[in-house]
Amino acid sequence: MRRRVVRVAVTAVTVALILFGLPLAVVAQRLILSEERGELERTALTAAAAVGPGFGAADPAELPRAEGDKHVAVYDASLRLHVGQGPAAADPAVRAAITGQPSDGIVAGEIVVAVPVFSAETVIAVVRASTSSGVVWQWVLVAWWVLAALAAAALVGSVLVARRQARVLSEPLEALSRAADRVADGDLRARSEPAGVTEIQRVAIAQNAMLDRLTSFLLRERHFSADASHQLRTPLARLQLTLDNLLDAMTTPAEAALRPGLTDAAEQVRALEATVTDLLQLSGPTPDEAPAVAPRALATILSDVETRWHGTLAAMGRRLVIRKDTGIGDDDVLVPGFVVVEILAILLQNAVEHGRGTVVVDVRDLGDALALDVADEGAVLVSPTTVFERGQSGGTGTGIGLALARSMVESIGGRLVLASVTPTRFSCFLPRS
Repeated sequence: MRRRVVRVAVTAVTVALILFGLPLAVVAQRLILSEERGELERTALTAAAAVGPGFGAADPAELPRAEGDKHVAVYDASLRLHVGQGPAAADPAVRAAITGQPSDGIVAGEIVVAVPVFSAETVIAVVRASTSSGVVWQWVLVAWWVLAALAAAALVGSVLVARRQARVLSEPLEALSRAADRVADGDLRARSEPAGVTEIQRVAIAQNAMLDRLTSFLLRERHFSADASHQLRTPLARLQLTLDNLLDAMTTPAEAALRPGLTDAAEQVRALEATVTDLLQLSGPTPDEAPAVAPRALATILSDVETRWHGTLAAMGRRLVIRKDTGIGDDDVLVPGFVVVEILAILLQNAVEHGRGTVVVDVRDLGDALALDVADEGAVLVSPTTVFERGQSGGTGTGIGLALARSMVESIGGRLVLASVTPTRFSCFLPRS
């Protein structure tokens, strides 16, 4: 911004100098030439006063001493040089003055002024005053150099003033930008001091007010999360304890028939409690405060997926196929466990509810990343541009699952995209690190 302000100021001053400087240079040239002609005319008139009425009778006129580099000459009525310094043959200015009217011009590199001398209303002589045009042009060049120096000084002054004004304007904006960067990095306590011009002060006040409201909103969200955690964990712990006690108390063969169902229920409760804990950890207020997600072996996660979803899909007459690239080992690939589990659960639930046919889970090795593809033989019923927006659902769902999945994968530096609409295929890209 500073460079732009300086550039605009310099451009404006340069245009102004061109618009006013060039005409002023022309005016200065004409003034100097006019002044020089005026001095020559005064010199010629002074000399004409020294020419007596008897000039025609070979009166030896005594001319006054000319100033500086000026030359004075007197020509008789026959246009012959009588006295003084001038060309032997009368030049056009002298010939024009013999008619009775003063004349001037530039002849042979000289500025010439000629005035007639009258006696009894008759022109008896012509006085010619001249000076070198080179001397006059020296003064013109001096005037132009002065104008150029003043223009340069004005340009330098405009640059200095523009830089100062640019600093006055940009520093508050840079402070706003730094505060915004700190907020983007998760520091919601960052505030901007209103400074600079009134408009920038208003922006700073509005930004601070926005951050105050945002901080208040996030605090309410954090309090709600803490309250929900407390309210969910307590009944889940009680339910887990009850199920464990029931399992321990089963001794008869009839009760043993209920053990598989109770065991599965206990596992589901433990999984639910772990999900609540992981979600609360993942939704930390800032990236610095959110703990890292514990890694798990990808092979273990895929095995759990096979166990969890095979029966569900089989009951619907559908197949579940899990495939891996040959370069991916069974135990050496670690992924953010909770995030990958939840994303696969959301995508597979989406395939169960909204898809059809065989569900395929592909794991591809992309070198510095892993790709997890979940595909089925159905079609996406929601617009592809809004499929990840909250509230968008192709059926009776709430439209939260895909938005939550994308939010979780982005929290670990990955991406979730809709790779194909028909047939449906979602692709999740996870960084190897």
